[in-house]
Amino acid sequence: MQYTRLGSSGLKVSRIALGCMSFAAGGRQGSWTLDAEGAAPLFRQAVELGITFWDTANIYGMGTSEQITGEAIRTYTSREEVVLATKLFAPMGTGPGGQGLSRRAVFEQVDASLRRLGTDYIDLYQIHRFDPTTPVEETMEALHDMVKAGKARYIGASSMWAWQFSKMQYTAQLNGWTRFISMQDQYNLVAREEEREMYPLLADQGVGAVPWSPLAAGLVTRPWGQKSTTRGQANPTTDSAGTPLWQESDKGTVDAVEAIAAARRIPMAQVALAWVLRNPVVSAPIVGATKPHHLSDAVAALDVQLTDEEIAALEESYTPRRPTYYGTRSGY
Repeated sequence: MQYTRLGSSGLKVSRIALGCMSFAAGGRQGSWTLDAEGAAPLFRQAVELGITFWDTANIYGMGTSEQITGEAIRTYTSREEVVLATKLFAPMGTGPGGQGLSRRAVFEQVDASLRRLGTDYIDLYQIHRFDPTTPVEETMEALHDMVKAGKARYIGASSMWAWQFSKMQYTAQLNGWTRFISMQDQYNLVAREEEREMYPLLADQGVGAVPWSPLAAGLVTRPWGQKSTTRGQANPTTDSAGTPLWQESDKGTVDAVEAIAAARRIPMAQVALAWVLRNPVVSAPIVGATKPHHLSDAVAALDVQLTDEEIAALEESYTPRRPTYYGTRSGY
């Protein structure tokens, strides 16, 4: 395993993050998820591989992912050995503090996550989306006060427009409040729109990228047209605004991944993840594992050094698209 600092902060994380959205009780996250018993081998494998950065969210499995993750820390490792990240924003209740990024929501939801995780503090507390209904000043001061209260060590953000993230960072800096050290966004071979504005902003601000869906929900891990995974079949093909998640031009990208993987005699996932890891802004891609080879392939990708010719082939077919999951009607 390789380790790095998250952005320009002092927080040391493994270069592969374990995505815990795959773990939930009672099928609450989806038919493709694993309960605590099914997730146990993957948690043990993560510990053995040195994956110390674990990411979850309050909305995953309606809190059950946090419960499973917290129990796994106590069972297979120790709190001191894990960098624990979770999130707030999505609806967790009908009361005034049940969703969003108001001051009440920040304190109500962080306390609920702490109880479910069974810990006294969260290493990285992230806002899952931008909240247009709450003043930025209210959110950033509340997050700062939460850090000062010892409930979290650092704060991060996820999936928003670059101007929104810049506004929040500037507001914190202007008032001497805690600033974000990370941005969790969608980034993979067939979703590269963050390279336009967000990634240059992160580089300028010393913020580390923690990409979600670095393998495009499995699209770039198998030949084009091959049967999808259970999760892929359960996921929508468009976002909530009706924008297609994938395009026909993506076939050229997938074909390039397949050709390079065949030539190197390695799984396609390693090639696709190696491409994500080579971006200097990326600190640690989030890998949502449901099978052992998902984690072993991810770690092996750290040693894959792509040539200039291979990179050109992987990027040749990309066509611009509208980023998904930003500014949708529900905000999530």
